[in-house]
Amino acid sequence: MASFGYFKRDLNQVLFEGDSFYREVILNRPTKLNSLNYEMISQMLKKFRDFEMDSTVKFVILKGNGKAFCAGGDIVSVVGSIITGSWSFGARFYENQLTLDYLLATYRKPLKCLARWIVFSCRC
Repeated sequence: MASFGYFKRDLNQVLFEGDSFYREVILNRPTKLNSLNYEMISQMLKKFRDFEMDSTVKFVILKGNGKAFCAGGDIVSVVGSIITGSWSFGARFYENQLTLDYLLATYRKPLKCLARWIVFSCRC
């Protein structure tokens, strides 16, 4: 895992499984209640777009490992980056998070969210 301040690249924080008929997107950051960081959002944006364009994929399942489905965005990393002078990171983070939210809300294929235990929502 490479780490550049608050920019962390860990490809195992979101797992992509399934076959040609369906795909599973599994949030895999259970110690942080699966809160979404910049890297996770970027990976999910790309994969959800790819799945939507792939005619062999009929539906997508979204779930989280651990006791929480998702705690929303990782505000700690955003605030930390702003404090250290990288205010533009916060803008990019929320631009990507809102783009992902819109994509999921308007997804053209069936999308099933399997949530148990803790589910946080920060919708306005």
